[in-house]
Amino acid sequence: MSKETKYIFVTGGVLSSLGKGIAAASIATLLKNVGYKVSMLKADPYINVDPGTMSPLEHGEVFVTDDGAETDLDLGHYERFLDEDLSQDNNFTTGKVYSSVIERERRGDYLGKTIQVIPHIVGDIVDRIKKAGEGNDILIVEIGGTVGDIEGLPFLEAIRALRSEVGRSNGMFIHLTLVPYIKVAGELKTKPTQHSVGELRRIGISPDMIICRTEMPLNRELKDKIAASCGIERNAVIESPDMQSIYQVPLSFLNQNILEPIAQNLNLKNPKPNMQNWDNLVKRVIAPSTEVNLAFVGKYIDLKESYKSLTESIIHAGANLDTKVNIQWCDSEKIDSNNVAETLKDCDAILVAGGFGPRGVSGKIEAIKFARENKIPYLGICLGMQLSMIEFAKNVLKLEDANSIEFDENCKNPIIYLIDSFIDANGNKQLRTHTSPLGGTMRLGGYECDLLKGSLLAKIYNNANKIKERHRHRYEANPKYRAEFEKAGLIVSGESDGLIEAVEIKDHPFFLGVQFHPEFTSRLTKPNPAILGFIKAGIEYKNAR
Repeated sequence: MSKETKYIFVTGGVLSSLGKGIAAASIATLLKNVGYKVSMLKADPYINVDPGTMSPLEHGEVFVTDDGAETDLDLGHYERFLDEDLSQDNNFTTGKVYSSVIERERRGDYLGKTIQVIPHIVGDIVDRIKKAGEGNDILIVEIGGTVGDIEGLPFLEAIRALRSEVGRSNGMFIHLTLVPYIKVAGELKTKPTQHSVGELRRIGISPDMIICRTEMPLNRELKDKIAASCGIERNAVIESPDMQSIYQVPLSFLNQNILEPIAQNLNLKNPKPNMQNWDNLVKRVIAPSTEVNLAFVGKYIDLKESYKSLTESIIHAGANLDTKVNIQWCDSEKIDSNNVAETLKDCDAILVAGGFGPRGVSGKIEAIKFARENKIPYLGICLGMQLSMIEFAKNVLKLEDANSIEFDENCKNPIIYLIDSFIDANGNKQLRTHTSPLGGTMRLGGYECDLLKGSLLAKIYNNANKIKERHRHRYEANPKYRAEFEKAGLIVSGESDGLIEAVEIKDHPFFLGVQFHPEFTSRLTKPNPAILGFIKAGIEYKNAR
């Protein structure tokens, strides 16, 4: 295999949300299963430095890498498909590019030159792409947004320039576009694709392959028409129809021999991926033997993308247990003591997800109380752990004013509080106060956690002494109340440098709260043990009913 990195650039046309990330990740999966060392990069044209402070309702989930970078949710898809840990080098934005260029200009690094989009901004983008490609056989670069967006122009110029630099056999352009079905006419229309490719060509990029998002299969005549009008080989028109599961997409691409034109373009020898294990798991996703009902209690449920990693991790656990997990979405703002039993009566397991701010908290606490009192398997993630401690303090320890200082700065019993300083994932000391900027005061990325021997947590992690999971939160559990909690039956089963990472209830079949986000490390081929153990407990609860 060549030591020189080869690049596949994936762009999108016509409109957003067509699934560029899934298409790019699917190609990466196939190439990895051939035996190539593959990595991925998402370049986002928006001006935020990262998605960390963007509303989940606007942008979907913020995915956190092991090194603590807050990134686009597409990086979650990349990690889940590739089964590789990515880093802050695998995602950047216009904001990040301009910040670093302006910083260098202020330092005088450009020796007084006029700073311009070309060469300085475009040059920075090219440098970042090359850095992400180092040490890999192939780097797949997804350009966010849609061709024609004004903010995307520097990114498209950067990939055009980089392809010129590395040569045709080391760089390939794949364009994902929409072939809409017009119901009234009963026809699929190729004109949007032709216009989108025309726009690409106008800025100097001619695609080598077109992936067509479509509701209906494309016939040979339509594929030939797209190939002829867009100037590509006939075998380089690939369809990406709607699927039951995103994990079917690599198999669909493989059935269409997508690797053949990719190999021709990049001079790769006879790529034949081994997708047998993947195929077996996908069959279980599509047609599992049993099912279980999960109550998913959250407050961002209007946009399911807000919990993308979590819903995917539940699918991974279900596939590995040959079980369909029916997610019942429960809006925590609509749950109260009068309707909680009715809302959750059919559930075999209850999950309270993470979140920020006081909205919907009382409903989450009611759901936690219901799970605890009725011995229903419960998993609380991040805020879900913090609220399980507050619920226990209020209703078992009878500390009526127990709260988090996130919701009440002056509460008498701050079960959850803000520690002034902590050591971050890179070993640096961080200081936090109420007035610290939101984006810079969180515990982010992978931290090691010591497990209590014999605990439920240790058991589901295969009796490990130590694990490493990812975090994204500001507030911590207050150790002042630990003795009271443990005396009453809520034990601390995970710790990280003195910080409480996990709690569980002793006389309960499965009641676990974790400060970390187990969903960030879950993969189809390797589900996270905490999620897997939780779904398994739900199946046991259902069977025992």
